[in-house]
Amino acid sequence: MDFANLSRRPVLGRQRDRFWLTVGLCALTAALIFLPFQIVDGGFFHYAGDFNGQQIGFYRYMNGFVKGNGYPDGLTSVNGQQLPTNTFSWATDLGSGVMNAYSFYLYGSPFFWLSTLFPQSWLPYLMCPLLVLKFAVAGGGAYLYLRRYVKNLDYAVLGACLYTFSGFGIYNIFFNHFIDVLALFPWMLWALDECIYNRRHGLFAFFVAINLLNNYFFFVGQVVFLIIYFVCKVTTGEIKLTPRLFATLAFESLLGVAMGCLLVWPAFLSLMQNPRTTDVSSGWGFLTYSKVQQYFAILFSWLLPPDSPYIVSIWSEGTIKWTSMTAYLPLCSLAGVLAYWRARQGDSRKRIVAVCAIFALVPVLNSAFYAFNASYYARWYYMPVLILAAMTINAWEDPDTDLERPIGVIAWLMMATLAFALVPVNNGEDGWSIGVLENPDQYLAVLGFGLVGLVIYRWVVQDRAHEGRFRQRMLAAVLAFSCVFGCVHIGIGKFGQWTYDSDLVDQYQASLDLQEAFPEGDWRVDTYNAHDNLGLWMDKSCLQFFDSTVAPSILSFYSSLGFTRDVRSNPDVYYYALRGLLSVRFTVMPEDQRANFEEAVGQGWTYWDTVSGMAVYENDNYLPMGFTYDYYVNQDILDEMTTQDACGLLLRAIALSEEDIEKYGQYLTPATDYVLTDFSYERYVQDVAERRETACSDFVMTNSGFSAEIQLDRENLVFFSVPYDDGFTAYVNGQEAEILRVDNGMMAVLCPAGWSNIDFVYSPAGLSLSRTVTLIAIPVWLIYTGWFFWERRKSRKH
Repeated sequence: MDFANLSRRPVLGRQRDRFWLTVGLCALTAALIFLPFQIVDGGFFHYAGDFNGQQIGFYRYMNGFVKGNGYPDGLTSVNGQQLPTNTFSWATDLGSGVMNAYSFYLYGSPFFWLSTLFPQSWLPYLMCPLLVLKFAVAGGGAYLYLRRYVKNLDYAVLGACLYTFSGFGIYNIFFNHFIDVLALFPWMLWALDECIYNRRHGLFAFFVAINLLNNYFFFVGQVVFLIIYFVCKVTTGEIKLTPRLFATLAFESLLGVAMGCLLVWPAFLSLMQNPRTTDVSSGWGFLTYSKVQQYFAILFSWLLPPDSPYIVSIWSEGTIKWTSMTAYLPLCSLAGVLAYWRARQGDSRKRIVAVCAIFALVPVLNSAFYAFNASYYARWYYMPVLILAAMTINAWEDPDTDLERPIGVIAWLMMATLAFALVPVNNGEDGWSIGVLENPDQYLAVLGFGLVGLVIYRWVVQDRAHEGRFRQRMLAAVLAFSCVFGCVHIGIGKFGQWTYDSDLVDQYQASLDLQEAFPEGDWRVDTYNAHDNLGLWMDKSCLQFFDSTVAPSILSFYSSLGFTRDVRSNPDVYYYALRGLLSVRFTVMPEDQRANFEEAVGQGWTYWDTVSGMAVYENDNYLPMGFTYDYYVNQDILDEMTTQDACGLLLRAIALSEEDIEKYGQYLTPATDYVLTDFSYERYVQDVAERRETACSDFVMTNSGFSAEIQLDRENLVFFSVPYDDGFTAYVNGQEAEILRVDNGMMAVLCPAGWSNIDFVYSPAGLSLSRTVTLIAIPVWLIYTGWFFWERRKSRKH
């Protein structure tokens, strides 16, 4: 489909279209931004933080997973009924459903699925080319949206570049998958305009589905913004709302949601069990931010180029890091917007931006973009940025608009931040000092780029009389500025962690080597003072894991033991009993960390080998997965115990809910005082030995769960340290069995005396419903779109 020719207005019909020019310019600029780092890194581009720890590993791992690499198929059919395969990821923390764990990051992204055309081993080297593609798509979509609102298409090219290389775009390279949202949103807004103004049917529903599939979290904010956009346009008379138009938009919106809901309903059911997503503000938290600096940070984020995501220049309080708080337009900041604001009256864009500004400053309204979650983020700013870009290019195109006066206003506002650098501070006994800056060097760089950008912008604006030359110079200035600032911004974040990340690629490669060196079998690993998510590279379940959307029961399990589990799992090596409970066989670390590890653990681990610079220790108290107990406790007792004792207790007794005690307590003995006391290391060794005696003789991890075999001398519950999920179905000797949620987040199943074959098969809860809705919606969309396409062709013939 040639999107470049779908909606050209008749008055622009004789102009040569600039769609592919825009795509090419955005791709070239992005390539120039990444090229120096690609060269420095030898082709394997790594940045910092989330990009290194999550994005590279996620893309590489999932490329192999969706192709069926790794774990074998489990039970595939029962009584003639086909069972799902390739649904469960063991390498994701303690194990998680792959769809719910990765739909926020990449599972619905068209860019990810495009990357599956390439071998898994190529993915670390394709991160930059994929980012270049994303920026190109962002530029193309922004151009299509903006060209409706300009007389000369060159200004739409300019606006697309402003949007694509805005502070939001440059900042969120750090998160990578946020750029997918930046790339796809303008296409949906363009399709909405097409439906409203050109009566083009089907496109809006299509891009609603694409954006929903791409990222359900951002889609909530997109719905809020589209409502603001539509209401503001209706109230200013730019859209004449008729019953037919309203019905069309409502139908296409619902149809798009139906087509795109494949991943959403399962993710929703999972997220409702996640305490991070169900936490909401209240009281004063609805109306005001707790720190005054938060307001300053929000206001200046629209004026100044952004800080590095994890380095704050000015602010010492408030929620600033990693929030994507930036709406900066390259080169000109808000100078063009201010010029437009002064020249126009009763304009929908002014209302949209004003409403967005109010939303940004009121916590409960800001949280509306994230389903009223209490955590502060500004990750919706890319949407008003597109409107700011539209306002800027309209100001540039209008010869009667004063462009020079607002430059001084914006420059003075930028320089007003010098007050934070020059204010005197009384440090008590240490005397006086100057400035309250958190990072003076980065502040000077950010302020310098902001002011230099305005100087260059003013120089270009002064030559406005020669319109053709003005457009060319402005385009060159915007792209050159974006390229240089992009390099500096990435450099600040990248080289700020240069020493720490110096062995990143080596550890990733060593993890691949370890995957080959490890003995056969299915067990967990742990890492010590190593980089994030090495388990993904080893394709092993690992106790150290960095991911926000793992199985919710992992969070409840860790929380009940006294661990903090928010965006990552990182239980300290001190808690040796946890390693036994979770069937950790090996701990991996850099060779130079051996002495620190041995001092930290004291005993219970034996040096195994060193592979490619990574030392490996084997757990002397390794406990195979799947075992039974003699005793049970009420799971509430864990809240009363220290973390180490609680971990130790779970090796002696299974923790059941009150309801399960009534139903299954008959198979076990209530815990005695002997069970509830003495949590020494010696007792831990004894407990592990006792659990081994009734452990599964065979345990096989599969790509849809696991299979196990066990011999019991009596009917008993068999415990598995696998996170509970409503999507699991258990089969004992071919018969479906009830799964118990034990230990505040793990699973157990009742097995008879004698030999038993156990299969757990995972299919995301809610997938059946969402898949049915999607499969119904797609043919409806095809018929709907085809009908109007045929009607349009028929009307043209007549």
